[in-house]
Amino acid sequence: MTDVIKIKKGLDISLKGGAFPEVQSASYTENYALCPTDFHGLIPRVLVKEGEQVLAGTPLVADKNKPEILFVSPLSGVVSAVKRGEKRRLLAIEIRADQKNAALSYPVRNPLDMDGVKVKEALLEAGLWPYIKRRPYDVIANPRVEPKAIFISAYDTAPLAPDYAFILKGQGHDFQTGLNALTKLTKGKVHLSIPAGSGSGELKNAQNVEIHRFEGPHPAGNVGVQINRIDPVNKGETVWTVNALDVLFIGRFFNKGRVDFSRLVALTGPEVYEPRYYRCVAGIQLSALLKGNVHKEIPLRYISGNALTGTRVEMNDYLGAYDSQVTVLHEGTDVHEFAGWVMPRLNMFSMSKTYFTGLVQKICPRKQFDADTRILGGERALIMSGEYEKVFPMDILPEKLVRACITRDLEKMEELGIYEVAPEDFALCEYVCTSKVEVQRQVRAALDLLKAENGEE
Repeated sequence: MTDVIKIKKGLDISLKGGAFPEVQSASYTENYALCPTDFHGLIPRVLVKEGEQVLAGTPLVADKNKPEILFVSPLSGVVSAVKRGEKRRLLAIEIRADQKNAALSYPVRNPLDMDGVKVKEALLEAGLWPYIKRRPYDVIANPRVEPKAIFISAYDTAPLAPDYAFILKGQGHDFQTGLNALTKLTKGKVHLSIPAGSGSGELKNAQNVEIHRFEGPHPAGNVGVQINRIDPVNKGETVWTVNALDVLFIGRFFNKGRVDFSRLVALTGPEVYEPRYYRCVAGIQLSALLKGNVHKEIPLRYISGNALTGTRVEMNDYLGAYDSQVTVLHEGTDVHEFAGWVMPRLNMFSMSKTYFTGLVQKICPRKQFDADTRILGGERALIMSGEYEKVFPMDILPEKLVRACITRDLEKMEELGIYEVAPEDFALCEYVCTSKVEVQRQVRAALDLLKAENGEE
């Protein structure tokens, strides 16, 4: 039995609308897409044309800087549109599905019988490499650089997060095969982080990896927090990260000899009639999940991902490449309150003592709250001291690091641990910030600047 790593700092945001442990197939849609904007830092080169027939696994886009990294079609059909935005920025390659579920064929192989080079070549050819990311910089891993370790998080503590144990149930063979493949990509260790309460099943029984048990409030499930507690990243070092649910894609590829991008997606949020899990394929148009299942009488915000780090989308947009959750919240633009935030209230979640949230939760520990997206104020130039430290569990000074990011002080950023972090690690800092600073955006910009200054592709 491994020791439990306890995270004390953080904040669990208790919202209504968690997904019931029931699975339903998504409504029929023929509209799917690969969105290069989901992959930060990608400079795409389009490989297909409108009207071209594609199979699941057909390359649609290549990375101009690293042409061996391919981005493939999630299913078979016809390329219906190549959508571009301002300055011809590639937004999406839309596919009209043909319901044949045909796919490119590959040999069925056991990754334990292959060397690391062959496993890497197979993942690159199949278009699965983009699901492997790296620290520093939180971008797609560079296949030309070997990491010192690989970290897999099978523990999500974000608001209304999907239950990984529920999703992985019955898929242990594919999960283990995916883990076996990842062990071939590094001479170091492969670390799997799971919830402390995992008593059995696919997570506890995983082999060929080092298992770590975590417990505590969000962001205990963030891979950045887990790296910080297990084996921190220093300047000049590289580690790779993979989400546990994406490990399934890798395992299915080796077990089936084809790519299979099917997912269970948790539809969550206070404005969803029936929050539950939906079986679908990556890149599905969100209307297949949302239509007829949300409160349309009020303005809504649709989020691909969770409420803290997800991407704002519209109903006819597409599921994010890395997302296994969709969240629907009340926009709040129709709410007009007398005296605003100074009004006492019992039905709004807050970390501060402005509201009586803490008292309510002491009386009713399982109390869940509605939420809207109002920030109730504008950005201030001053960062309040001591706020970020209350919810930031990493061995880093978050307030000083954010200040260095805002001022673009590269030396100070390096001294304060910028190489370990990703924007998601600062989501709670942004949530509790009374100055309304867009902390994640500042950290992302700083990482991009540092990457460019270091000459990294």
